[in-house]
Amino acid sequence: MSTSDITATSQRDVYRKVTDAIVNAIEQGVGTWRMPWHTSGRFAFSPINVASKKPYRGINTVCLWAAAQAKGYELGDWGTYQQWQDRGAQVRKGEKATTVVFWKFANSADDTDDADDQTPTQGSRLLFTRGYSVFNAAQVDGYNPPIDPNIPMLDRIERADAFFRGIGADIRHGGNQAFYSPAMDHIQMPPFQAFKESIGYYSTLAHEHTHWTAKADRCDRQLGKRFGDNAYAAEELIAELGAAFTCAHLGLSTEPRADHAQYIQSWLKVLKADSRAIFTAASKAQHATDWLIQRAEQSAPALEISTGKKFDPASGRERSVILDEQGKPVMFADVDYQGVAA
Repeated sequence: MSTSDITATSQRDVYRKVTDAIVNAIEQGVGTWRMPWHTSGRFAFSPINVASKKPYRGINTVCLWAAAQAKGYELGDWGTYQQWQDRGAQVRKGEKATTVVFWKFANSADDTDDADDQTPTQGSRLLFTRGYSVFNAAQVDGYNPPIDPNIPMLDRIERADAFFRGIGADIRHGGNQAFYSPAMDHIQMPPFQAFKESIGYYSTLAHEHTHWTAKADRCDRQLGKRFGDNAYAAEELIAELGAAFTCAHLGLSTEPRADHAQYIQSWLKVLKADSRAIFTAASKAQHATDWLIQRAEQSAPALEISTGKKFDPASGRERSVILDEQGKPVMFADVDYQGVAA
C-alpha cells in the first residue's frame, strides 16, 4: 500500500470516528431534543486548548462539547498527553481520549481546526487531515485551573443586547413564530415575554441570525450542490451550530427547541450516509459566527439612554430588566418614553 493510500485511509477513519461520536450523542438526546451543542450552566463555554489558550473552533468545538456533556466535565481546558505533561500534570491511567481534527493546507505554516476539505481556506490545497487525542482537565492530576471571572448573568444579557444591536439586522417582534424571511430579509421574533427564560430568546435570536448570514452579500451559503435534497435540513443544522457558537462567545446557554425535533432524523440520515457532512456544517457555522462577531465589533457602541435603560432599535422602545427572587434576569419589560409600562 502506498503512503498516499495509507494517508487517505487514515483520513477516512478520522472522519468516521468523529462523525460516529457525534451521531451517538445526537441519538442519546433524541428524547429530550438536547443535542451535543446545547450547552447549559457551567458548560456554556468554548473549549480551550491548555497550551495555546485559544478556543477550539468548528467541528472540534462540537466534538469536545459532546464529550463534556456525555462525561460531565465542568472544565473547558483540553490538551494532548504531552501538553498536560509539559504543564506538570499527568493524565490518569485508564482515561479515554477524545479525538479532535486539524487540517494542513498549502500556503499556510500552521494547522487549522476551523475548515474542512470541502471548503479550504483562501483557496489553498489540502495537504492532509490529522486526528489528535486530547484529554479534559478532569482527566488529569496535578493541574490547578485558572479561576475564571464570574460574569453576572445581567452583564451577559446586556452584552448580548449590544451584540445583536451592533449587527444591525432588521428584527421585528410579534406573533408566535421565529423565522428569517429571505424574501423580505428580516428576522421575525415572538415578543421577549413569550420566552420562559431570557436565554431562550437569545439562543433563538442567534439561530435566526445565522440563517440571516446565508445571503449572497454576507456569507453566500449555497448548499444545494453539496447536500442536494437535504439542503434545507443542512441549513437548519448550520443554524443550530451557529447559534451555539455565538452563544458560547456571549457566555450564554443554548436551549433545545421542540420545533426542531422534525429535523433530527434528517440530520442523522445525512450524517450516517456522509461522514464529512458534519465537518462541512460546522465549518460553515463557524464562518457565519465569525462574520457576525466581526460585524458586531465594527459597529458603533450600544446606545445608552439617560435613564440608564437600554434602547432597543428593533422595537423602538426602552427595555428595563426584571429580576427573579435570586436576582437573575427573567425578562425585559417594555416601557414607553414617558416611563409607563406597556
